[in-house]
Amino acid sequence: LMQASGGGSVQAGGSLRLSCAASGFSFGTKGMGWFRTAPGEEREFVAFITWNGGDTFYEPSVKGRFTISRDNAKNTVYLQLNNLRTEDTAVYSCARRRTNPHTSIYDQADYDYWGQGTQVTVSS
Repeated sequence: LMQASGGGSVQAGGSLRLSCAASGFSFGTKGMGWFRTAPGEEREFVAFITWNGGDTFYEPSVKGRFTISRDNAKNTVYLQLNNLRTEDTAVYSCARRRTNPHTSIYDQADYDYWGQGTQVTVSS
C-alpha cells in the first residue's frame, strides 16, 4: 500500500510538501518515483530517487524548484514543491520502481506499483 498526501490549493509562487507512505514491501531496497497527471494530459515523470537516496533525477521543468527525498526508517518518500506555477497543477502519484527495470526511470512502464494520488492546484 502507498498513500500520497500533502496536496492542496496554493497561489503561484507558493510551496507544498507531498508525502508518500509505503507499507507491505521492503521500501528501503526500492527506487521511488513521482509522476503527475495534468487535466487532459498523459501521466508524466517528475522525479526519481535511488533506494538509498544517493542519486536523484528530475524532469527539466521542475529541476531547481522541486526536491525529492526519502526516509527509509519511516518508509516514506517526499516531494518538496517550491515556486509553484499554474502549469504544475496535476494529480501527483508516487510509484515503486521494478526490481528488474528494463526501460528507464523516466518511463512509467518501469514502475510496478502506484500509490493513490494527491491533487495539487496552483492558481495565478
